Amino acid sequence: MNKNLPWFFEQFAKNDPEYCSQLAEVLEVAAKPEKLDAKTKYLIILALDVLKGAGEGVKVLAKQARDQGASEDEIREVIRLAFYVNSMDVIKTSLNAY
Repeated sequence: MNKNLPWFFEQFAKNDPEYCSQLAEVLEVAAKPEKLDAKTKYLIILALDVLKGAGEGVKVLAKQARDQGASEDEIREVIRLAFYVNSMDVIKTSLNAY
């Protein structure tokens, strides 16, 4: 199993190895650096996991982003952007109170 895939893929493969293999291929294509470098991709995926509330994913992705050269300032900025995006729904929904 590829080290860049989430830990649960290995367990999922025990239940449905054929489908898991196909999913792994798709995920590998999505994660492969092309126009965006690996650091940028990890920072984007980190922001998405922050929005999903995936705590363990955030921990793993922050490490992977650091391993690709992301600074603590870049990680902080990504987290702030995730909060900014998520908080807009709160503001929009709150307008119903008025």
